[in-house]
Amino acid sequence: METKPPAEPLLRLLGLGLRAGTVVLGVDGVRSALQAERLCGVVVAEDASPRAMDKVVRLARAKGIPLFSGPAAEVIGARLGRPVIMVAGVLDRALARGLANAGTGGAHREA
Repeated sequence: METKPPAEPLLRLLGLGLRAGTVVLGVDGVRSALQAERLCGVVVAEDASPRAMDKVVRLARAKGIPLFSGPAAEVIGARLGRPVIMVAGVLDRALARGLANAGTGGAHREA
């Protein structure tokens, strides 16, 4: 499955963050990190499930955490060596800034 060019920088940064231990994957992990106020940003797959939208996106918005639109969950998972990834949380402020500058639009679009 090919990714659109704007998604490439986002995927590279997520991979880098995952290797550095500054990215949390999955709805439960991201939700826990949001509740602990540890996240600087959240990447949401373009085809995120209603559960992910309800449990993560709503909480991130309430806490004022930036949301970044990502490619399909299958693409994110494949690039990170995992199965489908609906959401990824960013623990590092510099990495979140990089995502914002990577042309991701800086905000999640409503489904």
